[in-house]
Amino acid sequence: LLPHGEERGDAALEPGDDVRSAALELSTALRFYGAAVRSLYVTTNGIIAVNEPSSEEKYLGQFPVSFGAIAPFMADLDTTDGRGNVYYREDSSSDVLQLASDYIKRGFPETAFDPSSVVIVTWKLVAPFQAPGEDHALEQKRNTFQAVLASSDSSSYAIFLYPEDSLQFYSTYSKNGDENIPAMVGFSQASTNYYFWEKPGSYNVIANDEDSIRNLYKSSNAGKQGVWVFEIGSSSDSIVPAKVSTVLGSVESNEEDQEMTSKPFMSDYGSTEITQHFVTSSTDSTEEDQHLVTYRVPGLAAEGFLTSHQGVTGTPATESFYSPQNFPTAKAPPRQFRIQQFPPQPPQVIDVEEFDETGIVFRYHTDVQQTCANNRHQCSVHAICKDYPNGFCCSCIAGYKGNGRQCVAEGSPQRVNGKVRGRIFVGNNPVPVVFENTDLHSYVVMNQGRAYTAISTIPETLGYSLLPLASIGGIIGWMFAVEQQGYKNGFSITGGEFTRQTEVTFLHNNEKLVIKQRFSGIDEHGHLTISTEMEGRIPEIPSGASVHIEPYTELYHTSSSVITSSSSREYTVTEPERDGVASTYTGAYQWRQTISFDECIHDESLHSAPATQQLSVDSVFVLYNRDEQILRYAMSNSIGPISDGSADISRNPCYTGTHNCDTNAVCRPGTGNRFFCECSIGFRGDGNVCYDIDECSEQPGLCGSNADCNNQPGTYRCECVQGYQFAADGRTCVGESH
Repeated sequence: LLPHGEERGDAALEPGDDVRSAALELSTALRFYGAAVRSLYVTTNGIIAVNEPSSEEKYLGQFPVSFGAIAPFMADLDTTDGRGNVYYREDSSSDVLQLASDYIKRGFPETAFDPSSVVIVTWKLVAPFQAPGEDHALEQKRNTFQAVLASSDSSSYAIFLYPEDSLQFYSTYSKNGDENIPAMVGFSQASTNYYFWEKPGSYNVIANDEDSIRNLYKSSNAGKQGVWVFEIGSSSDSIVPAKVSTVLGSVESNEEDQEMTSKPFMSDYGSTEITQHFVTSSTDSTEEDQHLVTYRVPGLAAEGFLTSHQGVTGTPATESFYSPQNFPTAKAPPRQFRIQQFPPQPPQVIDVEEFDETGIVFRYHTDVQQTCANNRHQCSVHAICKDYPNGFCCSCIAGYKGNGRQCVAEGSPQRVNGKVRGRIFVGNNPVPVVFENTDLHSYVVMNQGRAYTAISTIPETLGYSLLPLASIGGIIGWMFAVEQQGYKNGFSITGGEFTRQTEVTFLHNNEKLVIKQRFSGIDEHGHLTISTEMEGRIPEIPSGASVHIEPYTELYHTSSSVITSSSSREYTVTEPERDGVASTYTGAYQWRQTISFDECIHDESLHSAPATQQLSVDSVFVLYNRDEQILRYAMSNSIGPISDGSADISRNPCYTGTHNCDTNAVCRPGTGNRFFCECSIGFRGDGNVCYDIDECSEQPGLCGSNADCNNQPGTYRCECVQGYQFAADGRTCVGESH
């Protein structure tokens, strides 16, 4: 939410059930359906009226409304006896204008809109009207939401903001009848009065049923959960919703993905009504996300209407965070989807079904017979599947990174676990050091691109000599390197499913070491898995020595499912002190590597990253602990354009890792050195401090009957109680005899 409250100079609406403000005179006129509005009225009932509103019994439960309104949540709300507050103000301070502009540009990236004034109305912890004898559990539920109206001299935008879990009720009791009426979200142009009749204005409905209202804070048309952006007035006299491709990529207008119906329609006043479902990818909804938008266009022939319908579902989309000191416990296995697409003849419907399935071998090189209809489970639960003439492709939804087959929440720390084995000769020793089944654990602070890797039970005779080879763990740094605009790190390209073969040649005595690594994607615990094999000879570094590695860059060349790179690196060895003197020397090696992975060959947009990218690695730290026999590597990584170090590359704190965002937050770069922090999915807070959401306590019954809900950092896990097991749907616990 934008800053609000009396400490920000807001006026507060009087407490009550049907209260409206005096006219709020605007310094900059609001453009609304092509007309200039110079004053607004704020009401208790979740609307901003463009003319003085009538009493609530005349408009609640009806839409459009005659007086014209902007409705982020029109319902019978009640702030009597301290049950919430409604704040409002007009603001032209630079910080607020910038915040509003940033939201608008998320939804309309091409716009050059520069607001001169912003109206902010905040309904904070407001309660529903309580009917006599109604369930008092509803009385405890409160809603918080905000409408921001930003205007320049020529155009205006509306931003509706719904913080996570901020909508706890979706309908209110009707005073006109014994029923609950769903809230209404939308826009309504004022009616035009003639001598003997009234002509309703145009209107747009965004959400008007409990399912779609429930998903307002889980969905978006601007690429960020809970953010809805609309152009509400300019040279056009209609409402234009944002359509950011990263969110709406799953619902592009596509004949194969639409249900088209034509029905008789009798228009009022010679107008045609066009009803369109705007659908967004929900990142953690188990319900279908549909948002009904209705345009009324005066003067057109009444020949029917077109309905474009597509459903996208999701599951609780959270990733785990663990401190570097604590290795993770089990996390819920990723839940997959099956999409069934009916035969290609109108009407066509996509039916989405969720089920558990792990350990699937995934190949992207599909033939013409393979489609999303029978391969949707190949995509991550946090991805969409799209058909192409010769196959299908997966792509991660907004808020997630990866190749579509594997997706992780943006900004969430990552864990990599695996095993290491090796047969390595050290120096001139004729007997190799052999080790098997050694543990590798890596922890990545994604918003800093910093990777910490530990390899345990490495004998002292080998541990110090492996210190220069920081890139054993450096591959993990490449996977989660901070991405500069337009560039992709290893996980965005490969989804953590690839093989890597590396040849290291030490330049002094020509020793060679071959490293083979296989990354197998995300396991049932939500961690990436890696296996590593090393064989060859390396120079000996004496026990007790320390190694320093200067920052370095490395070019990665991508071509047809293969990535190659080569570089030369130097390292400085400081030997243990002898007689108070510590001698140092410099070593060097050449590094060549080849990374092979499966890519989707059907979607050209997936190959948008430049063929050559530069990985920049700094703050390299290497250490061997002889007491614990643990080898540790740490480094910070970013990927971007080729630079010789003198070029003025972007130094935004998001790219350099010098921001102050929480470990569980995404750093979003702005212009220049501006940035803002956004808590990762599964966490809430202001971005500087993020707290884990305890889904189990906040949503009792989340796992259903016969199951226990176990909260995990950033997520939760459902486990069937003793004597029960998951049914085929992967969600319902049934008796083991079933």
